[in-house]
Amino acid sequence: HDYIRNNAECFVTLLEEIKHHKDIKLVYASSSSVYGDTSPIPFKEDDCADKPSSIYGASKRMDEMIAHVYHHLYAIPSIGLRFFTVYGPWGRTDMAPYKFAEAIMNGYEFDEHYLPDGNDMKRDFTYVDDIVQGIQRAFLYHVSGGVEVFNIGRGNPVAVPDFVGILEKFIGKTAWRNRVVAEDTEVPITFADITKARELLGYSPSTSLEEGVGILVDWMKWLKDFQKEVPPGSSYE
Repeated sequence: HDYIRNNAECFVTLLEEIKHHKDIKLVYASSSSVYGDTSPIPFKEDDCADKPSSIYGASKRMDEMIAHVYHHLYAIPSIGLRFFTVYGPWGRTDMAPYKFAEAIMNGYEFDEHYLPDGNDMKRDFTYVDDIVQGIQRAFLYHVSGGVEVFNIGRGNPVAVPDFVGILEKFIGKTAWRNRVVAEDTEVPITFADITKARELLGYSPSTSLEEGVGILVDWMKWLKDFQKEVPPGSSYE
């Protein structure tokens, strides 16, 4: 599976190099997906995270466990950051916020997942600048115990239909939603308890959802106009 290769095998390759350069400080991307759908709400770093709901979540949990092993064997300190539903300019276009926005802008239908019991899924949408703040503060933090993990989120889950509604507001168009039942890999809610990151890192997310979505939509409009001006065959297409 690609996730195992990209997230576990490549992580081991990186650690094998770092063990020869002990002056390197390792801060790596983990994910809220490690919590699965059995962890108490909100998610805390010391909750049991051994029942992820997806291969992706399992691969990220493997990273955290492998980091523990390399600290035990080679004294490599590390910090894993469990990111929560990152969105903003220059993000991955295969992620839900971008797929939703693009569909609304272009006027075509998209799938909006809901839970088997009929309730809406909720996500702790976190703007990219707040994520970057967490990364920067992690690099300044001294890991006294050798390995650490921190939740980096906004700490305020929002129903997915409400997020789509904010996109509609800023794009100025109505979404064509196809409501479908979520797959088993989807969790009902992601909700970061950021108390640990606040107290130890000084992490403090400051971007409201409306502000962040507005910036995202402006960027997507700019990108769409820019791509129209790019010559055919250019690497910027």
